[in-house]
Amino acid sequence: MSGTVAALRELVRTFRSALLGYSGGIDSAFLAVVLRQELGPDRMLAAIGRSASYPRVQWEAARAVAERFAVPLVEIDTHELDDPHYLANPANRCFFCKTELWSRLLPEARARGLAVVCDGTNAEDLREHRPGYAAGKQAGIRSPLAEIGMTKSEIRAAARELGLPTWDAPAAPCLSSRVGVTGDLRVRHHGERARIEVEPQWIPWLEERLGSVTRRLSELGFAVVEVDPRGYRRGSLLQELRPRA
Repeated sequence: MSGTVAALRELVRTFRSALLGYSGGIDSAFLAVVLRQELGPDRMLAAIGRSASYPRVQWEAARAVAERFAVPLVEIDTHELDDPHYLANPANRCFFCKTELWSRLLPEARARGLAVVCDGTNAEDLREHRPGYAAGKQAGIRSPLAEIGMTKSEIRAAARELGLPTWDAPAAPCLSSRVGVTGDLRVRHHGERARIEVEPQWIPWLEERLGSVTRRLSELGFAVVEVDPRGYRRGSLLQELRPRA
């Protein structure tokens, strides 16, 4: 057993009882199993927030892990899509999503007499732009993985040792992170270069998020990602291929 896993187990044993915000991603799945092993089925509960922004494939994976490791599970409807702040899709959209989630899960924990409410935030998440984490802090949510300094690679290694089938699963962002630009959008494939065309009014919005877009396209093999400053227009490829006089 690694030092961080031992530290995690020691920490969660100090919890009288716990409710975990459980998405089924590797972080919360690993934590769910550790909580189940350390606290037993009567002192912990994994809670899934169900809404249209939660991918079905992730829900199925979450349920499969819970069933395999006998993790007690509850599903609670969340309504972030009713919040105009969330629907505006700002850069801190996750803050409003998590605020809604915890507003549902905290009363559930109190009603069941569960002492601690926690999430699967890890140590590396704290170094990134995570407005959802700010919502959790505001609500008094504990983050055991982050508290003991556990990184994503350590979590994957420990999850593999525990036999979690999702130990190497890729990150699964909420479906709302795939919604934003409306109207026409095109990604031109120029070998190792990706050029993104959106309608002109969406260019500033896209440029604000270019870092995360670039990371995703880099994972797909693109070395260079750029936004076409002229915006989306029909026939642009033909214009490029047209012989110059």
